[in-house]
Order: sequence, then structure tokens, then C-alpha cells
Amino acid sequence: MLHEILLSLSGQPSPLFNTRKGEENEIEDDFPLLAPPEKALLASVGHLSRLHAQLRKQATEISSTNSSVICRAVSSAILGTQLGEFQKKILEVEQAILAEDSGYVGGYGIVPLSTIVGEFGPWTRRMDWLWGVIQFIQPEQRRDERSQNASGASLIDHLRIEAQTGYLDIKEMALSLEKAAETAWMKQLSMWLLYGNLPMYGKEDFFIKEDLDNTDEETQFSMHPRLLPKFVTLQTASSILFIGKSLNHIRAKRKTSIAGASTAPVTLYQEHIKQLASLQSPMSASKLTTAVDCIRLSLSQSTLSKLLPLPKILEILALLHNFLLLRRGEFAVALVVHADSRVDESRRRGATMASGASGKLEGLTIKEGDVTAALTETWAELTSLQKEEDPTDEELELARELICLSVSNGKVARPMTPAQNPKSISDISSVSFEDLLFPIPTYLTAQIRAPLDLFISSSDIIIYSKIHSYLLGIRRAQIRLGDLWKRTPLRRTHPTPWGPPKSNSPFGQARLKASRERENTRIRQMRPVWATGSACLFMLSEIGGFFQGDVVNESWQHLQQWIEGYSSAPSAPSSRPGTSSSSKLQMDSATKDSFEGGQETMGRHDPEALTVAHRRHLSSLIHSLLLSEIPFTKTLRGLLANVDRFAALVIRLETIQRNMDLEADEGVEDALVDYASEEREVWEELSITRNDVDTGIQNLVTSLRDIDDNRSGDDRRQMDFAPNFGQMGSGGRNEHNSPGFKHYVPPKSVGVDRLLMKLDFGSL
Repeated sequence: MLHEILLSLSGQPSPLFNTRKGEENEIEDDFPLLAPPEKALLASVGHLSRLHAQLRKQATEISSTNSSVICRAVSSAILGTQLGEFQKKILEVEQAILAEDSGYVGGYGIVPLSTIVGEFGPWTRRMDWLWGVIQFIQPEQRRDERSQNASGASLIDHLRIEAQTGYLDIKEMALSLEKAAETAWMKQLSMWLLYGNLPMYGKEDFFIKEDLDNTDEETQFSMHPRLLPKFVTLQTASSILFIGKSLNHIRAKRKTSIAGASTAPVTLYQEHIKQLASLQSPMSASKLTTAVDCIRLSLSQSTLSKLLPLPKILEILALLHNFLLLRRGEFAVALVVHADSRVDESRRRGATMASGASGKLEGLTIKEGDVTAALTETWAELTSLQKEEDPTDEELELARELICLSVSNGKVARPMTPAQNPKSISDISSVSFEDLLFPIPTYLTAQIRAPLDLFISSSDIIIYSKIHSYLLGIRRAQIRLGDLWKRTPLRRTHPTPWGPPKSNSPFGQARLKASRERENTRIRQMRPVWATGSACLFMLSEIGGFFQGDVVNESWQHLQQWIEGYSSAPSAPSSRPGTSSSSKLQMDSATKDSFEGGQETMGRHDPEALTVAHRRHLSSLIHSLLLSEIPFTKTLRGLLANVDRFAALVIRLETIQRNMDLEADEGVEDALVDYASEEREVWEELSITRNDVDTGIQNLVTSLRDIDDNRSGDDRRQMDFAPNFGQMGSGGRNEHNSPGFKHYVPPKSVGVDRLLMKLDFGSL
């Protein structure tokens, strides 16, 4: 019977055991001479035999069919190492019995069954644990039809947890399997860190994937934190993604011979290999972070310093700030004027205004060509503002090439790298400001060309576009309200009343008296309208100046000084929008200084650190511009809509009154139009709209007070930056120990109380 026991332990079928329902091993009834204690001893052997056979079968299946290289490596380690040790133990016991070792063979050549069972007793616990690992990798479908195979990352995390046990043998087995899993994962990681290639096998299980939805010619990549082992921090994973993307970009552009796109020397890759080879299992998060940082810094100082020079980064940031964040005020004014002219032209082509003089542009047909033409006319006007003796505005020419205004089709187009920070976009209020410039949603974007797409992602451009629509909506309302004061007939008697000798006649005196009474009546009626318009214009001007000067410009100056390494204190921000000449002078000096200190700064601020700083800058803007405050944005959006309606009704009223004056004074009549009835309807709607504007102003101030109360005592400015930004936390990074290195921290946002003080003073 001994040879049957040893054969069954080796995984061979044996007549000693019968498996019923796949659960219990029982002794066949054909062996009646076995005593109950012997059957009990053989039951444990049967359990071990069944586990061995199932383990070998399942592990073999996983090694040949599983899509995860890490799972295959663990199952192969179970087959080759753990089950090999068990098979070796069987051979040792068999050899000892054949050699009649006294530890196994007693008197008269008798081998006690309890001795054999005792030798394999510890293996029962080990086999049960190995079976648990196999079940974690690939659960039995008969137990749960919805079960899915484990990922390599979850398997590594599971083995690291299992290694923390009180059983020394289980700990050793867990560490052995963990080493196999981490070795397979490091091979995948090495392909990405050294060459920028996704692993050839098992890339479905790698935490970096190619973006299949990308419509660009160049390959884009995104990170999936779900497939990331827990010992890899998100900041380290972001660095890994950046390194691989950079190498992939360099290799892709090698054939196009882009200036500065040379590949790194081979000796540099040898240094990278040494860094990765120094990592030993069990993997340490701090050591992995240190190795990745060394690779990133060496790559940045050698290749990326030429591929992404600091002046180019500053140039694109300045362009986004000046045009998408409206630093150049003439661009915003020209864009609003030409957009309004295109809307008026479309209305004249046959579109009608809904509900009479409501001011809502319903049914108005705006085509893509109208939107594009408005931007083209804006560029032409900005170009015409330049004097012949002035040097060429290179920033304006670059903006004409990169910036485009498009009709929104429900989702913002992806001009470049896939978004790595969906959380920051989700922090922005869902209230849309994109349909204020035109009656249909439009968005202004910038096409970031390679290699700058390594620095600015599509999520950054989406944020810029949303901030642009938000700021432009406020600026447009200011322009529309300000234009009302330019309409002379609304503010004074126009044309001039008759003078002598016409006014000396009885008819002239009667006409002067009638026109004077009419003008006095209109002036009394218009006083509340002008009061509301003045209050709203003051409110929007203060809010716009606060956002543009105290928030946007101050944040940009702080970021620019950090990048360029200035040690001087930031200059006082201006609340007025800039002009092309002032912006150009500032950029010329900034570019000159950046060229002089570019290499030194790049040593301290590598491209990934600049990327993180830029995204922290955007996150700070979202917070400081109150774009994350849904009640405020909702109230502001309603007020801007009412301002549009208010201005449209006032303009409509001017037209009606002019026609009424022609009819009364000159006898010019239109039999198809009842101007008196239209005037009454417009006054009724204007009264309702004026009350809505007054209510909106009060609600906006109330919303600002609520924000001030919520933020006071709880400095939410020191927020948790989104981890998917690839942030560098306040600790754990070895750059903190580098001389002269300092992580970017956005400036403390200006409190809303400053804006409330201005509004309270103005209300006096």
C-alpha cells in the first residue's frame, strides 16, 4: 500500500481513494481490512493528493492561457518551485524507505502509516494556501460564474498581504511567489522606462495603455490606476508615464529629424539599467521612487532639455495666458464685437427673434463658417492695430496658427495627450458659459504641437477653454452694458430742438412743448433703467477686475517667476486688462532672461516638475475664480443671460421710440406696425427684466458672502491637489534634498472679502 500512497501524493490516480462530488476523499469499501484509525490517517493523505493534482492542473492552465504575464509567472513558480519541493519530499521519503532508514522503517521491516502521514502533515497547510492563491488568480467558474481573473497588480498586493503571517513556511512561500511576480512586473516596467515601449506580452495587464480613442496621428498613452500595485505611489506612476511618453515621442520623431530630437546616448541607458537592477524584492516604494526620479532627471538634463527648452515652454504658457485667459484685452473686445456682428448678420439673413422683443435668439442659424469668420476678422483687426514702425508681433502670429474657435458638438475635441486629471475637470461647475458669445455653444482651444504635448495635456486645454468662456462672458456683459451709454437718443434730446425763428411761431412753440413733455416722461421712465444698468455694470466691472487682476495675472506672475527662478518679490498686479504693447514688452524681457538662465533653471525644474507646477496653477485658478462654486456660477450665469435680455430690450426700445418720433414729428407712418402697442409691451418686459437683474445682483452678492463665510477659518486654498495630476507630494521625493530645488506652491488666493469690500463701498 505504501507505493499507492506515494503515487497518489505525486498526483497519480489511486484505487485507494475515491472522490465523491469533487469534495471529499474516502477510502474504497474494497479494503475492509483497514481499521478506522487507518482510514482517518489515509483521509489526510487523500486530501493532499487531490490538492496536488488540482494545483498542477490549474497552474498549468493559468501558465498557458492567462493573459497576465505576472499571473503566469506566479503559476509557473508554483509549478516549478513549490510543487517541485513537494515532489522532492516524496522522493526523499521513498528513498529513505527503500534504504530502510530507521527513521521510517521499524522492526521486521514495518513502516508505520502514522510516520508517513506525519512527514507530509505540514504540506497540508501549504497546499491549502497555494490553492487559495490559485483560486485568487483564476476562480473556479462553477463557484461563481461572474468571477473574473485577477490582475497582476492585485496579485502582487495579495501576496504582500499574505507574507504577513505567523507561519514561517507560508511567509517564505509568499515571498518567493512575490519575487516572481515583481520580477515579471519589473520586466514590463523596464521596457517602458528604457525604450518607451509597451510590453510585448501582457500589455493588457500593464497600468499604462495606448489610447484607442485617439484621433491624432501620434500615439497617445494614459494611466490606469486600477492596474497599479499599491507599493507604487501615484506621483511615481506619473513620473513613469512621463518618462515613457518622452522616449516614445523621441523615437517617433527620430525619422522626421526634428531639431533637438536626438536620442540619448547608450551610456545613459546603461545608467538607467543599473538603477533598475538595484531594486530587489520585496520592492520598496521609496527605492522605486528614487530610481524613477534618477532616470527622469538624467533624461531631462540630457535629452528633454533640448526637446523641451524652457523658452518654448514659457512661450506657449504666455500665449495661453494672453489669449485664452484674456490678458490681452483688445482680443476679447474684438472677438465680442465681431461675434455680435455675425449674429446680427445671421438675423438679417432671415432669422427671427422669439416672442417679439424678448431678446432670445431662438431659431437663429449660426454656422461653423460664421464662428470661424468671427475669429478671422478678430485676427485681422488685431493685426491692423500694429504700427508700421513696430516690430512684428510674433506672439500674435503664433496665436493665429494655434488658436481656433469651434462649435461644440457636445464634447470637447481632444487636441493632444489624453487627460490625466479628470478630477480637476469634474471640480469645475457644470454650469455652461459657452453659449454666451454665440447663441450656440462654442469653445476656444489651442492646438499644442509636438513636443509640447508632453507638457500640456488635453485636460489642461479643456480647463483653459472653460475659464475663457467664463471670463469672456463677464467681459461681454460689461461691453454690452457700456455700449448703452453710447446711444445718444437714450440719454439726451436728439436731434436738437428747434430754435429761432421756427420756435417763435405758435406751431413751433406747441411742438417744443409737446417734445419737452415727451422727453421728460421718457427721462422719468428711464431713470430706474439707468440705475439698474449702472449698478450691474459696476458689479460686473469689479468682479471682472478682481478675477483678471487679483487672480489670473497674479497667479501667472507667480508661476512665471518660479519657472525663471527669480528671487525678487512679485510686482503688484494690475486689475486692468493688458494691451499688446505692454504684454509684448513684458514677454520680450521675460524671454531674454529665460534664455540666459534657461539651462540653470532646467536643472532644478525638469519638464515633469514644470508640468506639475502648471497643473497646480490651473487647479489654483479654478478655486480662486470660484469656478468650483456651483451656486455662484449658477447665479452669475442667470445674471449674464438677464443682462443680454436687458440690453436687447433697451436697444429695441430706442428703435421703437425713434420710429414713433418720426411718425409724430415728420409724419412718416407705417400702417403695418403699431409702435405705441409695441412700446407698451417692451416697457412691460423691460420692467420685468430690470427686476430680474436687480434680484440677480442681490443674489450674486449673497452668494459671494456665503463663499466668504464658508472659506473663512478654513483655508481651502491649501487644497489636496488631484493625485492624477502627477503631483509631487510634500515629502518622499529626493528632490527635496537637492540644492536649490523647491516645489511649486501656488500663491495664496485673494480672499473674497476684498471683492465684497469694493462692492459694499460702491453701493454707498
